[in-house]
Amino acid sequence: MTVLLAVDVGNTNTVLGVFRDDVLAASWRIQTVAERTSDEYAVLLKTLLDMEGPASSLAWNSIDAGIISSVVPPAVFSLQRFFKHYCGGAALLVGPGIKTGMPILYENPREVGADRIVNSVAAFEQLKSGCIVVDFGTATTWDVVNPKGEYLGGVIAPGIQISAEALYEHAAKLPRVELARPGKVVARNTVASMQAGLVYGYAGMVDALVDRIRAEIDWPARCIATGGLAALIATETRTIESTDDLLTLKGLQILYHRNA
Repeated sequence: MTVLLAVDVGNTNTVLGVFRDDVLAASWRIQTVAERTSDEYAVLLKTLLDMEGPASSLAWNSIDAGIISSVVPPAVFSLQRFFKHYCGGAALLVGPGIKTGMPILYENPREVGADRIVNSVAAFEQLKSGCIVVDFGTATTWDVVNPKGEYLGGVIAPGIQISAEALYEHAAKLPRVELARPGKVVARNTVASMQAGLVYGYAGMVDALVDRIRAEIDWPARCIATGGLAALIATETRTIESTDDLLTLKGLQILYHRNA
């Protein structure tokens, strides 16, 4: 029985998932700290596993395989040191040379973020059709996969949280706001007005870009969303057909098996 720890390091959050016999047994989302040491990762993971309780049957010393996807290069060294010291060997790192099973048709394939490839692999495996993956992370990205399972490219825009912080930092009278649905587009106070602009504005941007992508291709493309804010925005769009917060972890598991 293989117990796989999959780690997706994003600019803002790091998502960890433990697969036991190809079933996701537990997952967590923590803040990304590039300077976190290997021992800190060990303490953190042991605490998270202990919190799952005995019913989960996830033993600290049972993890015997790992895979890492990272868009924060400084974080990789400590993670690999953690795997070598506590899990018996280095983890598989998503990057150049890894077998993805998906041709990358980008002008320079090395420029594509690891998380975007992982998401695309998972979405195509799940949908078995041409698709558009919208990922609501630090940046909001749209990734396009054709019916042959080839990665075509996509779109990158500032993330919702970045935009919210920019309003707070650069407009003297605007407060920092919670990202939440305000209820009405025409809001009657400053906080709700900002929330309307962020939530409904991003929903409109998603729809506009998905429409433009579909206009450029000559085949049907299903649209799936992932990322921490996917559930908030997806319900306000007409183009997102489904959401999957665990899409990246599922993609990492697929890539592990394709390379193991």
